[in-house]
Amino acid sequence: MSTATMERRPAASASTEEPLNRSINLEFSTAGEMHAGLEEAVAELIEVAAKDASCGILVTRLRPGRYTVALDESVPFGETYEAIAA
Repeated sequence: MSTATMERRPAASASTEEPLNRSINLEFSTAGEMHAGLEEAVAELIEVAAKDASCGILVTRLRPGRYTVALDESVPFGETYEAIAA
């Protein structure tokens, strides 16, 4: 599956809130760390995605132990897709 990961940040708003993360890069050395870390990252981005309800989440395995979890407009809102980078 070939899908581009969206890593752009939303436009800055007039409020004093920090910009919302749209992408999280992760690296793990054990399977236990990987499962817990990916679950935590997906949960964090679910909260971000729920604010504008415009996209879903794509979890991409870049290489063993290295992942990107990102909001992606090609993924329908409310869904999480997995991909393996070529």
